[in-house]
Amino acid sequence: MNIQARHNIIEASREQFGEILWHIGLLDCPVSVKAGTLTPEQTIGNPLRRDYPIIEGKERIVEAEFRGSRGHAFTDSPMDFVGRLQDVLGLPTDSNRNRAVYLAVLNATLRYLGMVTGTVHCRNEEPEQCAWRIAGHIRETWGRPRIGLIGLNPAIAEMLVKSFGSDHVRITDLDRKHIGAQRHSVEIWDGRTRTEELIERSDVVLATGTTLGNGSFDMIWELLDKHRKPHLFYGVTIAGVSGLMGIDRICPYGA
Repeated sequence: MNIQARHNIIEASREQFGEILWHIGLLDCPVSVKAGTLTPEQTIGNPLRRDYPIIEGKERIVEAEFRGSRGHAFTDSPMDFVGRLQDVLGLPTDSNRNRAVYLAVLNATLRYLGMVTGTVHCRNEEPEQCAWRIAGHIRETWGRPRIGLIGLNPAIAEMLVKSFGSDHVRITDLDRKHIGAQRHSVEIWDGRTRTEELIERSDVVLATGTTLGNGSFDMIWELLDKHRKPHLFYGVTIAGVSGLMGIDRICPYGA
């Protein structure tokens, strides 16, 4: 559990990624990331519900391509990038846009190397099916625990409440529009101030991998380690980092 608990996880993964690229001679290979030309329909299709952040315009998916393999990452600061893998390793990771480029490229490259799967976001009806599968996995593994959801994914939040009851679900988010609102009889807490409380009061924590992109992952990881809480990270953004660093991840329909 204490893997890099006091370390910047992106920097730790970047060290490992760089060693892999050096050993197999890929540092000078070209890679591209596109953001501005991707519409929500191109990335997630037409899901049944329309309240996902990417559809509401609050987040975008950037897509990296390396030798025919694709990797996605969620971000609120999308940008295009063309360069070499070595250039990606040299990007400062102190901004959301640079972190998104790095994570998407990491996902695409490790996908090409056969080291990870599920690097492309699911589409159409699959996000709802994903929520059902995640709730089922939690029930099979932990029974009926108190669940802390870090990051408001509307489909997952609804399915957790349906499966375990509103008294067994707590949610934090960073979007001020949602903070203080009720979703399925659960109040959305401010992730800036109440994440530790959520972790303390939960038996299992389910967190979005997008925390890597917005810079909140390290704080969450340290709190999980401090309180020794079982956890899962979900989604495509964290695919490569989870593969390199041994972080538990669930992404039932990632392509």
